[in-house]
Amino acid sequence: MNETSTSATDDPDDAMPFPSRLSVDLDVDICVVGAGLAGLTVAREAARLGASVAVLEGRQVGWNASGNQLGTVMPGFNLPVSDLIERVGLEDARELWALSKAGADYVRATATEELIPGIALSEGALQVSTVDVGETLLSRLQTLGEDFETEVEGWQVDRVRSTIRSNRYFHGIYYPKAFQVDGRKYVHGLAALARRAGARIFEDTPVVSIDFSGIRKRIVTPSARLRASHIVLAGNVHLGAPLKRLSDTLLPVWRYAAVTEPLGERLGEALTFHGSVSDSDGIDHFRVVDGDRLMWASPETTWNAKPQRFAPAVQRRIATIFPQLGKVGIDDVFGGAVGVTVHGMPQIGELRKGLWVASGFGRQGMNTSAMAGVLIARSILWGDERWRLFSPFELVWAGGATGRVAAHLISLWGRGAAATANALARYREGLRAKERIRNARLAEANRQAGTLPRPPRRRPPPGAPRAVYPQPPELHGSNSRKSEQIGD
Repeated sequence: MNETSTSATDDPDDAMPFPSRLSVDLDVDICVVGAGLAGLTVAREAARLGASVAVLEGRQVGWNASGNQLGTVMPGFNLPVSDLIERVGLEDARELWALSKAGADYVRATATEELIPGIALSEGALQVSTVDVGETLLSRLQTLGEDFETEVEGWQVDRVRSTIRSNRYFHGIYYPKAFQVDGRKYVHGLAALARRAGARIFEDTPVVSIDFSGIRKRIVTPSARLRASHIVLAGNVHLGAPLKRLSDTLLPVWRYAAVTEPLGERLGEALTFHGSVSDSDGIDHFRVVDGDRLMWASPETTWNAKPQRFAPAVQRRIATIFPQLGKVGIDDVFGGAVGVTVHGMPQIGELRKGLWVASGFGRQGMNTSAMAGVLIARSILWGDERWRLFSPFELVWAGGATGRVAAHLISLWGRGAAATANALARYREGLRAKERIRNARLAEANRQAGTLPRPPRRRPPPGAPRAVYPQPPELHGSNSRKSEQIGD
């Protein structure tokens, strides 16, 4: 079934709520567990290709991180590009990167006002460094631009600070083709598009057990049973007890975002860049929304907590980066948990015949979840084998509670180290500025000294006695005494 050009809310069926839960037994081609970004993309694409699809969601569509994030879409993975090359080689790294670019393109094509009204798309993303690393910047620009064919621009310190008026940032890498969308609108719009394509979505339907044996897999829910030829596990860290071994390969990382009160004209005095801004330490990530508000992500934690607890942390970060704004009011705090793998790459592929996984997208969930959804749908229905590029990144146990404690301590250490490095960089910058001022003053003094006329040499008047300068004491008689002694 193909989509028409009408919007996701033009069809009366799209405006209806999803069925509260699966209440009758079903038999489908594909069962997707999890109605987040990845699961809904699988459902939409598989339904568009003609498969019968059912999506089982234990709570509500997009209730976790998929519907509670800043909405930045850009190519790449959690794993730095240099580490990706080292792990799989340049050629495979280039193919993986191309897939991530295709994922971003998929979101852009979907996030239009025609398909998802009110999506609020804005252009551009800027990654800024918290230390002065010009040479490293040039190396990364060359890698991204030449080896990975990604459109990027290098911004010098002056240009960064002309749009982000904070002395805590130095150089930057600008991605002109990156963009931002309203994350909540996107995930719910994606669900409406999947349903219009023919997928059936059931909320409040947790999976109790799964029988993977046989050609037709069997799924048990509290109120009905379902059979499918293929099962796609897209529930991330919330897959539950039946799939605990898979959930244990993911480190849950909670990140909350806050939206400030309207800041009016004073926001323009601190920030004129309206794309998303993220720092090289992975601590701050923010952008302008609704014209005069800031949406700002809080520091990460590996433990769940009430979102409102993080409002003061966001206020402190804003005051640290933009002291000219002072303490700003917070109108809303939201967020959820993402799954981070030990190796930093997503888990995409076939675990066993007919059992697929799409999880572990970490902080780059918008583009990688779209990429995974398209890959898996085409793998099932077209035999696309490109998911095998992710085979080197196996399922690795994340360490359980011990791993979460260790990750939290590492995160705290990283934040402290980043703060120290930033303070040292700003101190060195201050010393260089003072040295430039001192050298400029010295050069000006030398210039003025070289151009001033010399005072005229005054001659003594005629008949004036000539000055007689006494000789040093050792020249008065000392030699004669020595010669007398020698003569004796």
